[in-house]
Amino acid sequence: MISKKNFAKVSATLGAVALGVGATANVANADAIYTVQSGDTLSGISYKFAKDNSMINDLAKKNNISDINKIYVGQKLIIKSDGEIQEYNAQNAAKANLNNSQQAAQQNTQAAQSQQGQASQGYTSNASGSEAAAKAWIAARESGGNYNATNGQYIGKYQLSASYLGGDYSPANQERVADQYVASRYGSWQNAQAHWQANGWY
Repeated sequence: MISKKNFAKVSATLGAVALGVGATANVANADAIYTVQSGDTLSGISYKFAKDNSMINDLAKKNNISDINKIYVGQKLIIKSDGEIQEYNAQNAAKANLNNSQQAAQQNTQAAQSQQGQASQGYTSNASGSEAAAKAWIAARESGGNYNATNGQYIGKYQLSASYLGGDYSPANQERVADQYVASRYGSWQNAQAHWQANGWY
C-alpha cells in the first residue's frame, strides 16, 4: 500500500519546507552531520536522537531557527550521537532565514484560506476516549496541533496532502479528511498511532 508521504505529488511550487516526520539520519561515529530531509520536523529529529522531545528548544536556539515549525530540506545540523547539539552550519542558517522570508507570504495566504474556510459547515469528529487521544498524539507530532502548518504539499494539523483537502484548508475539513484517511487506511486512530511509532509517519 502506498504511504501518505509518497502518495500525492501535487505542487512543485510549494517548495521544500519540511515539517512532517520520517527521514533517516546520516550518523557516523561520535559526531554526526544530520541533513534535513523531506518529512523531517524538529520534534522528529529530537525523537530520533534523544528518544523524546527534549532537544527541540536547543535545536532551535543553537541553530538560529526562529520558528520551530519550519526547517528546510538540505539544512545541516551537527549533532552528537548522544543527542547533544554542537553547532549549526552558518551557511545553512543564512539559507534558512531567507527561506523563512520566502515562506511567510505562502503561510499568510494559506492562513487566510483557512479562515475563509471556517465559514463552511462544521464537522464533529466521532473520535473519543483512546481514539481521540491517539488522534491528538499524531497531530502533536505532525504539526504541533497547528492547522496552518505547511510542509511542501502537506497541509495543516494532520499534514494531509493538499490534493486530499481539495483546496479547503478549514479546520472542519482537515478534521473530516483526517478521519476519513485514517479510517480507510488503518481502521482506527490507535492503529495509525502504532504505525507512526514504528515508522515515524502514518
